[in-house]
Amino acid sequence: MSEILRHCDTHPDITGFKYPFPHLMRSVKLQRKIKIVAIGSSSTAGEGDLVPYPARLELLLRGKFRDRMIDVLNRGLGGQEAPSELSRFEPDVIGEGPSLVIWQVGTNAVFHNYDLDLVAADIAVGLERLRGQPMDAVQIDPQYVPAMLFDKADASERVVSLISAAANKAKVNLFQRWALMRHWHVHNNIGLDRMIDPTDPDKLHQSDWSTLRFAQALSDAITKAPPAV
Repeated sequence: MSEILRHCDTHPDITGFKYPFPHLMRSVKLQRKIKIVAIGSSSTAGEGDLVPYPARLELLLRGKFRDRMIDVLNRGLGGQEAPSELSRFEPDVIGEGPSLVIWQVGTNAVFHNYDLDLVAADIAVGLERLRGQPMDAVQIDPQYVPAMLFDKADASERVVSLISAAANKAKVNLFQRWALMRHWHVHNNIGLDRMIDPTDPDKLHQSDWSTLRFAQALSDAITKAPPAV
């Protein structure tokens, strides 16, 4: 495990953000308590006995901002996709009044064969709603795992492209989980079996190892984002 960790970093060239987080950084500067909401499907909610990324991200950010109490509220629900998540925005996201929203999308659109154009349209609506709120946003695209490859590879690549286009149009930071995990596999020689939960028969969910590295990369990307003007 330690040998793999030494040869697989968080790749800021892939995961680095383009836009600042003015609302989050203002909260960090002026408030002791900072709230972040993570909404998405099972890779946000957590699956099995693995600790999901929002809990890991909370600890990592608290470690970086030791004099602040940062809470990452987990509003993930397994099996959902952008249309259902969008219907929860008011109570689960906007109503919480966070400084930052992290929205994970795209996985179930491919895994359950959604109409990808309709999903992309709902993502665009959701990002537009968030733009009208006093909060920053991050979009997270799908995980690079066997269930999203092989006969679903074309659909996966397409949904990744659609998510990227939506984030670019809305000027929202995109965390490129797909590209990061693909880099681990293709360039760092990390086996797919290392990156997926060995107890998952669908080969869809990330392992403890890759969830930890994903959370670390996301934490680094947030704290190293461009400064607000």
